[in-house]
Amino acid sequence: STGLTEDQKEFQKVALDFAAKEMAPHMAEWDEKEIFPVETMRKAAQLGFGGIYVKPDVGGSGLSRLDTSIIFEALSTGCTSTTAYMSIHNMCVWMIDTFGNEEQRRRFCPSLCSMEKFASYCLTEPGSGSDAASLLTSAQRKGDTYVLNGSKAFISGGGDTDVYVVMCRTGGPGPKGISCLVLEKGMPGLSFGKKEKKVGWNSQPTRAVIFEDCVVPVGNRLGAEGQGFSIAMQGLNGGRINIASCSLGAAHASVLLAQEHLTVRKQFGEPLASNQYLQFRLAEMATRLVAARLMVRNAARALQEGREDAAVLCSMAKLFATDECFGICNQALQMHGGYGYLKDYAVQQFVRDIRVHQILEGTNEVMRMIVARNLLQG
Repeated sequence: STGLTEDQKEFQKVALDFAAKEMAPHMAEWDEKEIFPVETMRKAAQLGFGGIYVKPDVGGSGLSRLDTSIIFEALSTGCTSTTAYMSIHNMCVWMIDTFGNEEQRRRFCPSLCSMEKFASYCLTEPGSGSDAASLLTSAQRKGDTYVLNGSKAFISGGGDTDVYVVMCRTGGPGPKGISCLVLEKGMPGLSFGKKEKKVGWNSQPTRAVIFEDCVVPVGNRLGAEGQGFSIAMQGLNGGRINIASCSLGAAHASVLLAQEHLTVRKQFGEPLASNQYLQFRLAEMATRLVAARLMVRNAARALQEGREDAAVLCSMAKLFATDECFGICNQALQMHGGYGYLKDYAVQQFVRDIRVHQILEGTNEVMRMIVARNLLQG
């Protein structure tokens, strides 16, 4: 809580309490049985966590990017997978709130902020991941509608959610030919692939989203034609902070689990905590966690203030925090010895759930490209 305002400390406390009481006791079951915990997320929405940085006039909490980071970090200590989905949902609602017209904002945002309905972000395709500007899903305009054809891959919530924020090609090749459409479940021509079997993130379903002559009203387009890539990238700057914050929560929880295990477990007649090597490793883990947290919060402030260096700071924070926090969780598992590899112990789930954070919202290799390009153009 160092450096936080009284309000921010209160948000943090509310989120930590919710994580401890409503999420952590069910984390293992949601993972094992692949349960999408809709009712728990709706309880979180009652606390204002369904549209954290969405304007209050459509049901949002109107909080800052730093407030949001603090909340997602706290929630992630209870279940990283569920919090990560909530962060994606929040990003989608923010896109509609920010780039939608008044009619669109009032039609979609209130039910999303309350989590009566849930949203998914559709950018990645089977043939375009890191190279998002090469996406092929096409939307041909016919009068007052677009006819959408193509597919999206690895969509969090796909098939179980109600609203799909879809990037598609309405013009020529490259980023300037991309537009953004909002689809609703039940539209003719919208279907879903099989539920993917994943290493982690099992409390949220992941499916392909398929468009076959899917008819979408022009009134469901966010912004102007050709603005879609810009909308997607602006959303991802915040998404990178959000997912990095989820990594912080998992690492924080793992440090506490390691600390407890070292105190309780004995080897050679002494608690593991008396071993200086393990003391040093625990100290390194805590130091890396605090460093990562400071980077994420600095980037969140830059994004909130609209600073020119915000995008590169978000990339740096996402790269550093997700790499470091995975290392922290993995080291915590190692400290548990054989117990760490058992599903009875939560540390292995944190390791599985945050591994994908180094891949999504832009791979960490792409983060390095963004940072390097910024430095070399400077």
